[in-house]
Amino acid sequence: MTPKKNILISHPTGNTFVKALLDECEKKDLLAKFFTTIGKGKNTNFILKNISNRRAYPILDQKIYRQWFPEISRLLFGRYKTQLERKNDTDKVYEKLDRKVSKNLEKLNISCVHGYEDGAAHTFRMAKELGIRCSYELPIAHWATSRRLLAQEAERYPEWIPTLDSIKENEEKLHRKEQELELADCISCPSKFVLQSIPSNIRNSKPCQVAHFGSPFINEVKTEKLLKNNSQNLKILFVGSMSQRKGLADLFNALKILKSQHVSLTVIGQPAMAMGFYRSQYPNFKHIPTCSNEKVKSIMRKHDVLILPSIVEGCALVQLEALSCGLPIIVTKNTGGEDFIDEGQTGFLVPIRKPDKIAEKIEWFIDNINISHEMKIFSKNKSLNYKWQNYAKRIINYCK
Repeated sequence: MTPKKNILISHPTGNTFVKALLDECEKKDLLAKFFTTIGKGKNTNFILKNISNRRAYPILDQKIYRQWFPEISRLLFGRYKTQLERKNDTDKVYEKLDRKVSKNLEKLNISCVHGYEDGAAHTFRMAKELGIRCSYELPIAHWATSRRLLAQEAERYPEWIPTLDSIKENEEKLHRKEQELELADCISCPSKFVLQSIPSNIRNSKPCQVAHFGSPFINEVKTEKLLKNNSQNLKILFVGSMSQRKGLADLFNALKILKSQHVSLTVIGQPAMAMGFYRSQYPNFKHIPTCSNEKVKSIMRKHDVLILPSIVEGCALVQLEALSCGLPIIVTKNTGGEDFIDEGQTGFLVPIRKPDKIAEKIEWFIDNINISHEMKIFSKNKSLNYKWQNYAKRIINYCK
């Protein structure tokens, strides 16, 4: 018997994990509608074909409901606004799409709606009235955990405060976040860290699961083509926003502790402050602005280890990207990468806020650089365990 088309999915920008879920729902003939802002699907008309492929979705175009204006306005005028104004505009895009979905629920023959943090409160309230199941995805640590950890970082490194986000959120927005969790019938998270951040009264009262993200570059690099490091210099890579939420200050301090001439650091990411600030913290690094996935992959293959000592994440995709390129990782459990670590094979787990422990593991890599190629193979093989299809199937099973 053909499954009923009964799942509605809503997300303003449709990132990698949204696309993976849409793809699996489409294959199983379960998708009723996808609500978003700007986007195009398969078999679209000649006008919509000009939309960037970043907003392309692996579903029939007629299943996409678009709410254009708020997102177009945000994109057009964002460059003229402050960081806070841009953040507020993004919040408005989420809420307006949420309201649009809630107003259309009654017209659609669905049994489940899948929503995401900041964009599901209105939808879930209406869904409850209509007897529709509410599946919720929390992609990053609960706001209270994030606020607490980042407030502590502001005390540790006051000079890094301009790089921190989410220390203060609009109280109305926080209320909606709490409503989303309370109204959800089931909750999915990308990591144990996120799952454990959910308040215990919520976590213990309804089904909650970890649905690991997939490896983005899973078939891109063959193990026999992984590059060997024939020098005695360890090449470290950091990829992400240049903020203390990502632990960049701790990485800089670890390298200052180490004082090794046999280490080089490359940083790929968008600065939150003038480059002079970062050079004053640690001058000896190569900076590469945010670039395409293809370029990131190329750079990864030329390095020995990725270090991401994040304070707050959900599950940083760059970890799986690195592993799939044969790059072992040094990360904190707060990156959401706890399950990706086989100690001494795919990398190491370090505590947050411990530059000395980061330095210790960097030194281990320097001392064991002769086995780095073996670790590259372990890392590549580890990435093969994480498939987007498996992630999507876990979400779909919760929607039933």
